[in-house]
Order: sequence, then structure tokens, then C-alpha cells
Amino acid sequence: MNILKQVRSYAEQIQDTCIKNDSIPKELYAKYGVNRGLRDINGNGVLTGLTNISEIISSKIIDGEKVQCDGELWYRGYHIQTLINGLGDDELGFEKIAYLLLMGELPTDEQEAEFKELLGGCRILPTNFTRDVIMKAPSHDIMNTMTRAILTLASYDDKALDTSISNSLRQCIQLISEFPMLAVYAYNAYVHYEKNESMFIHHPDPKLSTAENLLMLLRPDKKFTKTEAKVLDTALILHMEHGGGNNSTFTTRVVTSSGSDTYSTIAAAMSSLKGPKHGGANIKVMEMMDDIRKHVKDYADKDALSAYLKKIIDKEAFDKKGLVYGMGHAIYSVSDPREKVFRRFVEQLATEKGREKDLLLYNNIEELAPVLIAQKRKIYKGVSPNVDFYSGFIYEMLGIPLELYTAIFAIARIVGWSAHRIEELVTVDKIIRPAYMSVMKELD
Repeated sequence: MNILKQVRSYAEQIQDTCIKNDSIPKELYAKYGVNRGLRDINGNGVLTGLTNISEIISSKIIDGEKVQCDGELWYRGYHIQTLINGLGDDELGFEKIAYLLLMGELPTDEQEAEFKELLGGCRILPTNFTRDVIMKAPSHDIMNTMTRAILTLASYDDKALDTSISNSLRQCIQLISEFPMLAVYAYNAYVHYEKNESMFIHHPDPKLSTAENLLMLLRPDKKFTKTEAKVLDTALILHMEHGGGNNSTFTTRVVTSSGSDTYSTIAAAMSSLKGPKHGGANIKVMEMMDDIRKHVKDYADKDALSAYLKKIIDKEAFDKKGLVYGMGHAIYSVSDPREKVFRRFVEQLATEKGREKDLLLYNNIEELAPVLIAQKRKIYKGVSPNVDFYSGFIYEMLGIPLELYTAIFAIARIVGWSAHRIEELVTVDKIIRPAYMSVMKELD
């Protein structure tokens, strides 16, 4: 332990030296035309590839001018709202849409039934894997535990390094099936060993959907309502894919392009997603909402709510970052199509759970925040609620613990990652290798 204290002390002593020698003046980025974060000065992404999997639209060219519009999200040529509306009131569509993203076309009834049966049959981990891998060294960081488990699964696969299309597709299908177990079992181990609470491990039901299994595995009594399963299923579909330019999906394509195996590729994507600037956004929304509840007692009092939101925007309240979390998006401007689809399901579940008062608070913030933000800052594109504004509220009403929020995101997004991995393997044969300009000074 002494050496650990020594190295911590050493790191603290030398950090200022590192900061001094690693700092690059911001004006050099403009001087040399460097697109920081692979985005130009207007916030548009630098074109790095082509995809046939999905499309995100936030503006349109009208009479030669770029005009902001309601956001659109398309999966394999279908508008996300069309796909959601095409499902029956009680129909759970995660598996059908997963097939669409992976295969590029909607399944027939027979193909859908076969795919569901296949996913259900794959919901099984290697013998003693839960005990020997997941329950050892549990952590409150469920994403880290899952990532370790994903890499360990490669040890149980005799074709782990085979990057052929069929084998990679097989591995992706298995991981899609196994993700709910990896997440819930990791959480249950953490609760037992770190919080001294009871631990229960349910076996998945191959006849249940991904959303149903997730709720069943998480609850001691295994029970859930049709509304709960429908809302969670919708959340998973909306988070399943979001273009090739988001950080974790781009990571998937970068690692795939190097010739790496499926397990390493998905583990890299997990490491990207867990960052608070990416998959952890809904957690910040929940923390902010708890803070607002402490300072605004009457959720219908818009004046009091506006006054406190102004303090948040002025960096005087909450985390003093000046951000109203859940408002605005890197791409969408006028609206986030996922939020628009999600809203009616939020209202439905809030009514079932008796949470109308909290829903009123969310609705009032949705109304007030964009106006207040526009008054304080120069807005180049519209500010509207994004899907993360409501997703944390949904998970809370479903009884999903905060530690699993980003893991739920991963359970959905593994489908998109898989589709992009396969497309990269099929279409591209060059390693992704961007350029960095050296501004190093030569020394004697």
C-alpha cells in the first residue's frame, strides 16, 4: 500500500508539469483549420464515411438556404415514428427493429418468429460465468463490470478472433441476447457485496421479449405490467441507433477497421458510451431534477420555476455549469424526434404510476427552459428537449436504479453498434487513421 500512496503523491506533484507541456493554444486550431471534435466551426460533423443504416435530419435546404426543421430519425429507410406507430398497442417491437437494423429489411412473420426464438435461446451465459466473472470484484460502475464480462466472454468462444461476416454476425446476436443479463447480474452483485443487501439471480425466460426479461430479471417478484413493458420496449427502440457519427458508434467503426474482433470492438464502444458527455446524460437530468424539487415546492408556480432555472443558467445553482440538462442536442434543433415519440408513453406511464405532479414539473421546464436559454445566450439553432430529458424519468418510474441507466442505453445501442460493425466489415477495407499536425518545438 505504501507504493500506491507514493505513486499518488508523485502524480500530484508532476501534474502541473504535464499540464504545462501538453497545453496547445486554442488559436492554433483556427490557424491550421483543425476541426476540433471532428466538427466544423458551425457545428457540422466532418464527413468521415457513408452508411445505409440510419439517417438523422435536423435541417433542409430551401431556396438555396439551410433552414432548421423538426428533427427526423430514420432506420433503414423507415421514419422512426412510422416504425413505432406501426406496432400494435400491446406489441413489443425491439426484436423486429433489431432485425431491421442488422439485416437491412423488415422481417416476415416467419423470420421474426425465428429471430425471436434465436435471441431467446441465446439468453444463456457459460457455465458458472455469473459466479466466476460477474460476481467477482463487483463495482458500482456497472458499465465497467459489463465491459470486463464482454472481454471475458471471448475466452469461451473458440472462434473469438474470426472476423468473417457470418461469425461476427453470430457473435453480435449472442451479445444482444446476453446484455440484459450482464447488466442486471452486475447490479445485483454490486448491491449484495457493496451495499449489504439481498441478492437474487433470476434465469431469463426465452419466451419473453428483451424488455420483459429486463424487468423480470430486475424485480424480486418477477412481475411487471403490459404498460411497463411497452414503455421500456419503446425506450430501447428509440436508443437503438443514432447514425454513425456518435462517439460510441464511431468507436465501433474505428476499432472494426483495425481488424479487431467483435468482443474487443464492443468493449471499446462500451468504454465510449459510459462517458458523461455521451451515455450518462440522463443521469445528469435526474440529478438536476432532484435539485429543482428541493428549491421549487410548487411545480405549477412558473414564476418560481423560471427564477430558479435562471440561476442554473447563470451558473449560480445546481452544478454551476450553466446547463439545463436534457435541453438541446448536438444535431437536432427545432425538435428531437425521439422525444416527440416518447412523450405520449411518458404521460401514459405517469398516469399509471400516479406521477402527474412530477410530469407537470417536466412539462413546465420543457416550456420555460428554451425561452430562458435563448434570452441569456446567442442561439445558432433551436433549443428543445432531447430524449434524455424524459428517459431518466421513465426509468425511475419503472424502478430501474440510477446505476443501470447507462447500461440500459447499452442494451439498446448494442444493436446499432452491431449493424455498423457488419457494414464496416462488408464495405470498407481501410483502417481509419485521421491526421494530427505536430506543433512540437525542436529542442537541443
